[in-house]
Amino acid sequence: MYRFLLTPRWLGYLALTVAAAMVMVLLGNWQLDRYRDRTAINDRIDAGSRGAPAELGRILPAPGGGAGRAGPPPAAETAWQRVTATGRYDTANIVLVRNRSVEGRAGFEVLTPLVLADGSAVLVDRGWVPPTPGGSAMTQPEVPAAPAGDVTVVGRVHLSESGSYPVERRDGKLETRRVSVPKLARELPYPVYGAYLLLDTQDPPADPGFVPVPVTRENNVLNAAYVVQWWLFAVMALVGFGWVARREAHGGAPGRDKPLDRAAEPVAPAAP
Repeated sequence: MYRFLLTPRWLGYLALTVAAAMVMVLLGNWQLDRYRDRTAINDRIDAGSRGAPAELGRILPAPGGGAGRAGPPPAAETAWQRVTATGRYDTANIVLVRNRSVEGRAGFEVLTPLVLADGSAVLVDRGWVPPTPGGSAMTQPEVPAAPAGDVTVVGRVHLSESGSYPVERRDGKLETRRVSVPKLARELPYPVYGAYLLLDTQDPPADPGFVPVPVTRENNVLNAAYVVQWWLFAVMALVGFGWVARREAHGGAPGRDKPLDRAAEPVAPAAP
């Protein structure tokens, strides 16, 4: 009954079905990896919100070399951990990161190097500020003053961002579109840690003109849904092939022409 499956045509159908199912399984596996990666990020974000912050030097490797050098990039597992550091803000080298959105509004994130006692520095994202009223997206905003003297900060580790955006100095401030720590370090007169900090709290307190940059959780639920979707499609493809084959074996589709039983047809009477 199923010998037709060994014909070249049906073997071709089977090969195509199996190949399509394998591709769908691989796509599901890729989405599963994405789900695991994003879940791990969310776990680190949650863990970072609990417990006491660690000393900066215990989490991030110290920068080596001289001025203008960035330290080694930390492991991905260090992202979003809370750390604390004490130093003095270098307001002569403020970094403005333009076109950054907070609560649906585009503005600037303000990074300021915190120079530590050993002469190295870590970039601290002090928060977001809106553009100057009436100005364009390129108009530099009013940046709240940084406290003088020693400052103790607590912040979340943020890995350096990728991108080919240039770093330029305009009106005494560095400007860029992405926070690439190695590129920014080249413009600074001291070695810089290989990641930067999103400010949580500081002593003395931060200026209320800053809007804290939120820590955004990853949407891993969507990846989980895609896993189920691709694997379900793979099963449907195989089941569909089996259904079509069974229908073919049992006479084909409903309404398909069948051989006529001539013996069952009425015989017309002969003409007189």
